[in-house]
Amino acid sequence: MSKRTKKVGSVGRFQARYGVRVKTRIKNVEVIEKAKHYCPRCGHKTVKRLGTSIWRCKKCGVTFAGGAYQPRTEPGQNIEKILRGEMVPEIIKEREEEKGDEKQ
Repeated sequence: MSKRTKKVGSVGRFQARYGVRVKTRIKNVEVIEKAKHYCPRCGHKTVKRLGTSIWRCKKCGVTFAGGAYQPRTEPGQNIEKILRGEMVPEIIKEREEEKGDEKQ
């Protein structure tokens, strides 16, 4: 049996090894990983992790790929915004400025 305490939670299994900073980082990742997340399709808080980057909603049954430890990563959200037209990447802005300078 692994020992667990209120302070360190699931990383109590490492006991006196690895140091506080490493164990704190692992704890933060594991808390996010094991929590329930919102489904992108139905909106219910029933998404759980099946494996690395594989997530499934228990309500509607949709299976999708996401981040390794959270279903929606920050770069993934930025790409979704670009595809919807809400955000223009810096590279496109620079190219448009260069084309504008060439025309004049």
